[in-house]
This record gives sequence, structure tokens and C-alpha cells, in this order.
Amino acid sequence: MSLAEINFDGIVGPSHNYAGLSLGNLAATAHAGDPSFPRAAALQGLAKMRHNMALGLPQGFFLPLPRPNHAWLDGLAADESMDRALLCGAWSASSMWTANAATVSPAPDTADGRCHLSVANLVTMPHRAQEWPDTLRQLQLGFADKAHFAVHGPVPPCFGDEGAANHMRMAGAHGENGLEIFVYGRTGGRFPARQNEQAGRLIARRHGLDPARVLFIEQSPEAIAAGAFHNDVVAVANETVLFAHEQAFADPQTAYADIRARLPEAEIVEVPAAKVSLEQAIASYLFNAQLLTLPSGEMALVIPSEAWENPPVRAYLDEMVAGNGPIRRILPVDVRQSMANGGGPACLRLRVVADPAHIDPRFLLDEEKAERIEDVLGEYWPEQIDPADIGRTSLALNVESARVKLLETLDLSELA
Repeated sequence: MSLAEINFDGIVGPSHNYAGLSLGNLAATAHAGDPSFPRAAALQGLAKMRHNMALGLPQGFFLPLPRPNHAWLDGLAADESMDRALLCGAWSASSMWTANAATVSPAPDTADGRCHLSVANLVTMPHRAQEWPDTLRQLQLGFADKAHFAVHGPVPPCFGDEGAANHMRMAGAHGENGLEIFVYGRTGGRFPARQNEQAGRLIARRHGLDPARVLFIEQSPEAIAAGAFHNDVVAVANETVLFAHEQAFADPQTAYADIRARLPEAEIVEVPAAKVSLEQAIASYLFNAQLLTLPSGEMALVIPSEAWENPPVRAYLDEMVAGNGPIRRILPVDVRQSMANGGGPACLRLRVVADPAHIDPRFLLDEEKAERIEDVLGEYWPEQIDPADIGRTSLALNVESARVKLLETLDLSELA
């Protein structure tokens, strides 16, 4: 088995808009009511995928979900008296953030030697709680080979689960047995803690993980209160490296000791609050980055351009790279449309360690396929959506026909 880490990015949907539906996501609420630019957003996301392919890394993608979600509106008995936030929820393109699509345990970690994927229920936010059935359809299609994959439904809705955004994996190499880290929050602050501890524990049991190779770590209440609605806003891991803010975890020293006890070769790169404050880290999305191992073995951090343009963050990164630490390259990318809605490079991707030969090839990107996607985005995706456009029949027809055209282009019409 030839295992590789494949990043599956969400193609930004044609209904991409700024409705400010996500309490605790400061960027999303700050831009509520602004006009959005779906075509630019989708092209920026595609450019990021191409950027990673150019680094020599395998790249996959997921498709936008059907929007507006008429079945969801029917279930809400929608009419003109309904809260407008519920109407906007039916148009949400937030499935583009595939870090929330599922939690993934690669074959080397599981009891049956298969890669396990559990779709996230996303119950904390109404506009996201509707996503999982359509996301599950894509997972079941893309990872249909039951000899190598096990695709699971969501955990019970009494336990909020937001997927890989609160899950980290560390290992000597991607294809080796790893340490899986489930990060959870506790309620009580001004913003909801979206990841329930029991969701992670259930998934670990379901995936057949060795209890000795699993950790459950509490996210710091300060981080949640400051706007770190997911762990991936304050920490990211790759192979032997954990890159985290000093205030990411409720008890960081115990967390680090537990990691080192299970993975002695672990390298902890902790960013001091004195150099990058929690507020600066969250505003710049420094940690909502892709920490990647390049074909050369060198480790690179793909960051949003907002982080590169933030003076304290830039100063810290320059100092880090000048040192002898494990992260050797900093690669800024432009995903400003996604960032304005509260999602950076890490939000846009789901990591899957697997043999690409066992994945439905329709979900794997190459340059020829990227060109076809680019043509559809350029011709059919709306250039701009204003807040007043949400709910209009003409826009609904545009959005629906654009998605259908993309599905036809990629030979995935069964997802229509």
C-alpha cells in the first residue's frame, strides 16, 4: 500500500455570501451584510489547490452542496414570516470548509487496517447542521472501496462534532501508526464550544483506535472567547510537529507532556503570546494554515496572505525560519474571500492519508481537470451577490444551474 496525505479542498459554491450566521466566528460576523464575490472566491480556492499541486503534493476536492436547500426550507415550513437568518442558512456555501466535513483516521491507526471517515454533524450552527447528508453522499462515493475505507454517519446530535477542525494527527511519517488528538471545548463563555468531548471519544471507539495512541485535550476557554471557534484557529500539527499558540490549550504543559510520552520524537513549536497575541493570531489566521511535508522532506507552512501582512506575525515567522526549527518555508496564498467569511487555508481542506489508487479518481485533481473547473467557474459562477439577492428566484436558478454544470463537467451528475 502506497500511502500519501491528500488534501481535499472544497470548491467554493456559487451561493457564497456573507450572512454572518456563525456566532463566535469574528471574521464572519464582521463582514455580515457585505457583498460577496463567488467567482473570485472559487477561483482563489482553485488557485490554492494548484499551488499545492505545484509543490508536488496530491490534491483532491469536494463539490458544493445543493443550494438553496429546498428540502431544508420545506422542513422549516418557510414563509415570509420566517427569521431571515434561516432563509440565508438555506443558501450557505459553508461546506467549502471541508475541515468540517469529517474526522479521518488513516489505516495505520485503526484496528481493521482501513481508513475510517466519520461525517461531522455540525449541530451547533443551524446553517451547518443541514450539511451532513449531502457531505456523506460525497464521502460514500469518493471512498466507496470498502476493502480500504469505512465511511460512517454522524455521531448523535446531542454531541456536537465539527470534524477535523478539532482533530490533529502526529506520526513519524504519514504512513506510520500515528497519535490522534481530539480537542474539545467546554461551555460557559460568550461563544459556544462547538466540539463535545464525547463526540471525539465516540469516534475514537468507532474507528478502532488504540487507546494508548489517542489523546483528548481541552481547548482553552480564553481561545474560544477570543474567537477561536475551532482548534485549527490556534493549532495545527503535521507528522512530528505541533505548531500552536501559547494559549491554545487549557493545560498546555500537560498536553505537551502527554504528546511527548506517546510520541518521543514530537517537536512542539509554541508561539509566545508576548510575540503574537491571541487576538493577532486569530485575526491573521496564522494557525489556520496548512502545515505540509514537501516531497523533499522539508516542512512548509501555507498561510493566508493576511498573516504575512500582519507585522507581529511576519516578524515571528521571519525569526522562526531563521532559526533551526522544523518549519523551513512560509508560503502565503490569497484566499481573501474565504477569509472574510471566517475560513483560511486549513478550513478549506480535509486531510486524508490513503492510497490514491483506491479513491474514486473523479475527486482527484490534475491540471487538465483544474482547467475544466476554471472554465465553469469563470462562465457560470455569479460575479457578485448582494445581501438583498438572497431568496430571489433568478439567483436561485443561476446558482442551481451553475452547480449542475460543474457536476456534468466532472462526470458527477449523480450528486445533483
